[in-house]
Amino acid sequence: MSDTHVTPEERNRRKIREGLVVSTSMEKTVVVAVTERVRHARYFKTVQQTKKLYAHDEQNDARPGDRVRVMETRPLSKKKRWRLLEIVERAR
Repeated sequence: MSDTHVTPEERNRRKIREGLVVSTSMEKTVVVAVTERVRHARYFKTVQQTKKLYAHDEQNDARPGDRVRVMETRPLSKKKRWRLLEIVERAR
C-alpha cells in the first residue's frame, strides 16, 4: 500500500463548512460565502467574518442563494480547494 492512500478516517478529518452560494458564473464552480464568529484579539468582542470559498460543483446544480455544505479537498485549481457535498436548502 502506498503512502499517498487516504484512509476513511483521514478523509473524515477534513473540514466541512456551511455557507451561502453567492456566484455560479463559472463552469463547475460555485463561490460560497461562509460566515464565522471570531473573538477580536484586542477588544474581545465577537465579530462576524465572511470568507469566500471556491468549491467544485460537478453537476452545476447549485444556484445563487442556496445554502450548501462544502468539504475540504485537494487543490483543484489555483483557488479551488473545496468540493460541494450537498445542497442543504434551496433558494426561494
